[in-house]
Amino acid sequence: MRIIMSNNNVFHVSLKVVLVLLLLGITQSSNAQRNKWLAAGSLHNWFSEQGCEIEEGRSAASNQQDGWIWPAHLPYQDNQAAKGFWIGCKNFTDERGDLYEYKVVTVGPRSQGFGEFFPTEFKLVSRFSLPRVLVDDSPTFQKNIEIEEVDPNIPATMMIVNKVNTLIGLSMKRNIMQFSIPGHDNYIIQEYIFTNTGNIDDDDEIELPNNDLTDVWFFYQYRLAPTQQTRYIIGNGTGWGMNTMIDARGDGPDNPINYNDPADESSYNGTDIRAQFARHGYFPEKVVDYNNIGGPIWRPFAPYVAEYDTIGRLGAPQLVGVITLHADRSTSDNSDDPAQPATTGWYGSDLPETGPNSDPYNVKEMQSRYEWMEMGHFTPRHAYAVVPSGDFADQSKGANISLGGAKSGGPGGFSIGNGYGPYNIAAGDSIRIVFAEAVNGLNTQKCIEYGRQYKSGALSNYDKNTLILSGKDSLFQTFRNAIDNFQSNYQITRPPKPPSLFSVSGGGDRISLEWEVFDTQNLAGFNIYRQRGEYDNPLQEPELIHTASSSERRYDDFSAVRGVGYYYYIVALGDNGLNSNRTFTQSYDPAFLKRPQGSNMDDIRIVPNPYIISSSEGRLRYPGGREADKLAFFNIPGQCRIRIFTETGELVKTIEHTDGSGDEYWYATTEYNQVVVSGIYIAHIEVTQDVQDNLTGEVLFRKGESKILKFVVVR
Repeated sequence: MRIIMSNNNVFHVSLKVVLVLLLLGITQSSNAQRNKWLAAGSLHNWFSEQGCEIEEGRSAASNQQDGWIWPAHLPYQDNQAAKGFWIGCKNFTDERGDLYEYKVVTVGPRSQGFGEFFPTEFKLVSRFSLPRVLVDDSPTFQKNIEIEEVDPNIPATMMIVNKVNTLIGLSMKRNIMQFSIPGHDNYIIQEYIFTNTGNIDDDDEIELPNNDLTDVWFFYQYRLAPTQQTRYIIGNGTGWGMNTMIDARGDGPDNPINYNDPADESSYNGTDIRAQFARHGYFPEKVVDYNNIGGPIWRPFAPYVAEYDTIGRLGAPQLVGVITLHADRSTSDNSDDPAQPATTGWYGSDLPETGPNSDPYNVKEMQSRYEWMEMGHFTPRHAYAVVPSGDFADQSKGANISLGGAKSGGPGGFSIGNGYGPYNIAAGDSIRIVFAEAVNGLNTQKCIEYGRQYKSGALSNYDKNTLILSGKDSLFQTFRNAIDNFQSNYQITRPPKPPSLFSVSGGGDRISLEWEVFDTQNLAGFNIYRQRGEYDNPLQEPELIHTASSSERRYDDFSAVRGVGYYYYIVALGDNGLNSNRTFTQSYDPAFLKRPQGSNMDDIRIVPNPYIISSSEGRLRYPGGREADKLAFFNIPGQCRIRIFTETGELVKTIEHTDGSGDEYWYATTEYNQVVVSGIYIAHIEVTQDVQDNLTGEVLFRKGESKILKFVVVR
């Protein structure tokens, strides 16, 4: 046996091991991590089969702020920049008989965990099948959710089961649970069970069957950055958390609490509230000339903020955090240990320990990471290190301070660190850790109200900031709700299931809505909501257009206006007063009121003409967000081809109109999705098959009939 100590400047690994590592790196890195979304509530997040959600872990997304989306029905509400998960122990003997003083395996914040974490199972389970939502018979969805198993007995509404072996011999089972229950839909519970199986790869062979593990730490990091929508409004550095303020409760240090905390904040229902949380703090490098706390939006920035959304709305009211619900005292005592997590700290997000080049054989790197895990409770807490008085509404100093060591913020700000340990885990023994990740804060209506007042001068900086900080009460209520749910063994009262099918169809004089149900258990009726132009306009409250009885399965919306796109969702009303979640039935594509087809080619109209693309909102023919910038062809044949040419005869766009209505729309783009230039355009409208009157059977248009019309586009 070789002893590989941390004070060795040089250590040797056999050529065989090097070759194995190289092969692992080549093989593993060529296979991207699989990710799955949990999107059954108002908080949406993606999760990785590797066991942790690293920085830019979804290669297709490549956004630094990606995940922890709340409220999820609004755009660019991401609060997550990166997470990290490390496991470390002391005096570890590997399969070759080599003894390491420190052994640490990592996935995240930037390391991918290949060769250290080995996924063996990754599936999404749901209590019921995913509802189908259709617009004009086509599926409409925002995120691609694929349920692999339906199990009505799981504790959550949806649950990801993630099993991973590690190079250290600990096998991890992670149950990631989301609830669509009102009051419980903005947190996600993660239950970890770590078992010392001795399996150090992804096959069934047990390489270390009798390897007891000593002084084991489980270390979680959170690089949080509320919120993506305000990043380029306030300053790019906010996108990686340079201004993120971190605070804690139940972490041991005897720090004064100075900002109107309820008396019962530190404990609830016999349980200590052991939480770390973060928010959007003051940013000295801001590009705006006003106080940035809470992210007031005063100017547009495409595509994140529309021109109409510049009233001052507070764009970053989120408080984001993690609360410990349970941590075993030991492998033989599974009661909750109130002293866990034993480490709660704030760590520089861009220090070498967070880098992408994790090496589970580099003893110096592993010792440094292990020392992070066992640092204990940092004093002072980050928020108080920045503002010692605790008067955070008066913050004028940047959050990115530097105190040396792990607290060296550098350019990247700070991440939350929670360490659970140390544990001794003999072969075959297990440790269970459960925590909830949560987001809450001021609701959208308050963000609009307070933002308007602040922009108009009716609120001072201090008053505005005080109101934003009051959102912490909402976050702590979410923490308490998570405690209630966990302590009830997930037996809290549930709403009825959402409709199993919601179909939206544009018609000649109405937009028709039809739905089906999984069952009628606890069902009292339905509410149908509608939004004009956009489903995610923060300034537009959903309009309740109909309350249906439990037996109704159809509603016709006769109040729709021609030319406007409409988005709908339906919620099931429970006889217990709880409703299903909108996310299940939200339509993400517009439905239009479609008038009957015309009866004469001479009746065809192009409106508006001229079409002024650069017109202000008030002058647009179809105001209301995404559906504003379009040109309409009215009274056309139900089956026709519209070809749009420049004045010189160059074909710009071909539109196949086949739905039998008299309406079609063009968004002033070419076949290659480029916006057209100003000029005179020619529309050639040709009937593609004989078209009959739906009532009389009379032939209204014959195949080959055509009409040529001119119109003007001005940019």
